Amino acid sequence: MARGIDRKPVDTDGSDQDPKQQDENSETVSDVSWELLNVRKHWARMLPNSPIYSFLFSSLSFESATHGRVVAELLLSSNHINSKGTMHGVASSALVDCMGGLAIASTGSDHTGLSTDIHTSYMGGAKEGELLEIVAEVTKLGGTLAFISVTIKNSSQGGRFVATGTHTKYVKV
Repeated sequence: MARGIDRKPVDTDGSDQDPKQQDENSETVSDVSWELLNVRKHWARMLPNSPIYSFLFSSLSFESATHGRVVAELLLSSNHINSKGTMHGVASSALVDCMGGLAIASTGSDHTGLSTDIHTSYMGGAKEGELLEIVAEVTKLGGTLAFISVTIKNSSQGGRFVATGTHTKYVKV
């Protein structure tokens, strides 16, 4: 367990709106885990400061999070496609990088570390308009390093693997 984690839900948009007054199709604080709220809060701070993530992942949708595990979806657009008409390898590797940090954020940490090593194995293709499911899981969070595994599957093709990755991050702050 990480040190000094506040397990209270965090406000993701700064509004003071009573969650019970939201429309029936929107989530309330009680519907969402504190881990998912922390991931969304971290993403909201990170996205405007990262041109590459803004270009590639502005439509990334966070579906769930538990301690050390994040599940997200991404609808592929032309920004993700190579000259052969399939998902570009750099988009897969960037997902491993991005989701690795967010898996750490799901532990309650506001500091998601610095990348020291990233590996991506490409296993299948995906095309524009197809939906990906990305799962990132912290396999070990130590005092100095964190180790994360990431799977990218093509939901539009029955969950076929697109890529897997590992990410090591320096987390000692």
